[in-house]
Amino acid sequence: MKNSNTIPRDCYLVEGGTALSGVLRPSGSKNAALPILAATLLTDKPVKLVNLPHIRDVQVMLRLLASLGVEIEWEDKNSVTITAENVDPDRLDLDLCESVRASILLASPLLARSGSLILPPPGGDVIGRRRLDTHFISLENLGAEINFDKGLFNFSCSGLHGRKMLLDEPSVTATENVIMAATQAEGETVIYNAACEPNVQDLICFLKSMGAHIEGSGTNRILIRGKSNLLEGTTHCITNDHIEIGSFIGLAACCRGKIVIPDVPVNIIEPIMNGFSRLGIQVEYNTSEEQSKIEKAHTDLVIPAHQKLIVQCDRGGAVPTIYDGPWPGFSPDLTSTAVVVATQANGTCLVFEKMFESRLFFVDKLVAMGARIIQCDPHRVVISGPTQLSGTDVSSPDIRAGMALLTAALCAEGTSLIRNVHQIERGYCNLVGRLKLLGATIEKGESKTDQ
Repeated sequence: MKNSNTIPRDCYLVEGGTALSGVLRPSGSKNAALPILAATLLTDKPVKLVNLPHIRDVQVMLRLLASLGVEIEWEDKNSVTITAENVDPDRLDLDLCESVRASILLASPLLARSGSLILPPPGGDVIGRRRLDTHFISLENLGAEINFDKGLFNFSCSGLHGRKMLLDEPSVTATENVIMAATQAEGETVIYNAACEPNVQDLICFLKSMGAHIEGSGTNRILIRGKSNLLEGTTHCITNDHIEIGSFIGLAACCRGKIVIPDVPVNIIEPIMNGFSRLGIQVEYNTSEEQSKIEKAHTDLVIPAHQKLIVQCDRGGAVPTIYDGPWPGFSPDLTSTAVVVATQANGTCLVFEKMFESRLFFVDKLVAMGARIIQCDPHRVVISGPTQLSGTDVSSPDIRAGMALLTAALCAEGTSLIRNVHQIERGYCNLVGRLKLLGATIEKGESKTDQ
């Protein structure tokens, strides 16, 4: 293995084929942290956030808050106090907004706080069209006016008013935007066809701790009773990341060692395993049936060593389909990892990624590593396994495909060079350090932001 100084910048050098064993602690949820950071603008009192993941997208969001005039004080690497006493939307760093998808989450709190703002189209992963219509239609239903001029969205309102609305799709970030705006709207807002992912539930928990009145968390009908005054300050611990946990389950199964993931929310396990169990992955945990019914119960999740990965055929021996869907369906953010696991499983399956038409385009990189995959169309791939993958030179196209490629490299024979790893690190914290503790042979070259 080369010295890290000789590895190209923004790259991982991975020597695969080693069974990984040990404890892999999950980080705070990226997709919960980003809307919660935006929601700190709904109060002028101090807010303390604990278990904040130390990842690139969170760092960008904090820089966006700072550009507005928000005070940010770190207590340690994962705990921060945010005070949005003075907020000036005219100071918002528009160039920085274009680098992160979550910048759209600033729309509703800034609209509620100041009555106007300007945003560019948000950035983020290029995994297909990611429409914003649901955000705009919903905010317009609450009384906002939105115009698009010279490449910028202009938001304004003279006041927000609650109402009943049916979202045209269960968009996670649109649901979060509406919930935040509705806490400051006059009267009641009822959202039908709302997203109910764990990160939406965590945002609601955070807002309720600030004094918001919200009912229906975890369901697709959410009621918010608005209030005209700003919310109160609070202290909140970000929930552990169910997407990271799912990624680690797939990694553990492919790398054949015993891995323990502590402090896993019990309610996330079954939706994740509804997809992974079709590939033969088995997990163990010691939470009793009574405890599992308690809200926010946690457990230590064990992925046993030497998994017998066998594709579980449908009734009659039909080829099974692993497909994503809104929570509690199998998360679209885990379909990339599912494809890699399928290359190591005995049998044939179809992975159907329904939501993003470019998500599966990374499979050509797995084919170059030796995987037997047929891409039927932008949304569907057929995988036949198991195959011995071989190390190669690949580039990470987005967060989740990048994590999937890293999983493939760790179980492959030989050496892999993974480029563009700042994409992976937008969503996964200190991967190199954590994987080394499991016995992985991995080094990182100097990244773009390490200059």
